[in-house]
Amino acid sequence: MTEDLIKQMELDKLPKHIAIIMDGNGRWARKRFLPRTAGHKAGVDKVKEIVQTVGDLGIKYLTLYAFSTENWNRPKEEIESLMKLLLYYIRSELKTLHKNEVRIQVIGDISQIQTLPRKEILRAVEMTKNNNKLILNIALNYGGRSELVRAAKLFAKDVKDGRLDINSIDEESFKQYLYTGSQPDPDLLIRPSGELRISNFLLYQIAYSEFWFSNIYWPDFSKKHLYQAIIDFQQRDRRYGGIKDDE
Repeated sequence: MTEDLIKQMELDKLPKHIAIIMDGNGRWARKRFLPRTAGHKAGVDKVKEIVQTVGDLGIKYLTLYAFSTENWNRPKEEIESLMKLLLYYIRSELKTLHKNEVRIQVIGDISQIQTLPRKEILRAVEMTKNNNKLILNIALNYGGRSELVRAAKLFAKDVKDGRLDINSIDEESFKQYLYTGSQPDPDLLIRPSGELRISNFLLYQIAYSEFWFSNIYWPDFSKKHLYQAIIDFQQRDRRYGGIKDDE
């Protein structure tokens, strides 16, 4: 089945940057009469498969929405479980990621993340900083609105300190103040779980991204579904506000 899907893909027209809202872990667990933590564990295991698949395809950028600024509103026990799973993923996968030349980058304010996982995150970022096959952005304590506020503050400080002429700023130069400033915007945004919203994710960057929604919960999301999303993406007519020649 996956071999047939690979044959349908135009390997010279792959998206440069894929962003994924990893959603549905809790509902996946509830459907199986399991605790929510079991769903999150299954979701972490799924990350391994998808990161590997994206790397094998030669796609350069992958951004995963792991923990939002709003997720702090969840029960304390669930938050602690998520932090433990984050720690587990980094410790168990870092050597493999480094060997496969994956560069780990974090977008979001990790100052609020617990000390131990935060140290492991920074260690992973440092170890992989010179890798360049796949840039893996992990969104932790991330919110699109808070990112824009942060960017505006950095921009204002540069103007105040005389490093920037306010009249010289445009969309491209403002983008450099975002966490992903040096990267191309996502071509494709994937959200499993059946929800049809973007949940405060990459608000500036996804202005012209193609969206692919699915009713599949994240722990059931496989390379097959990733291939299907890419094939669908390749059939879209991306006009960026323009029109076809025959319209």
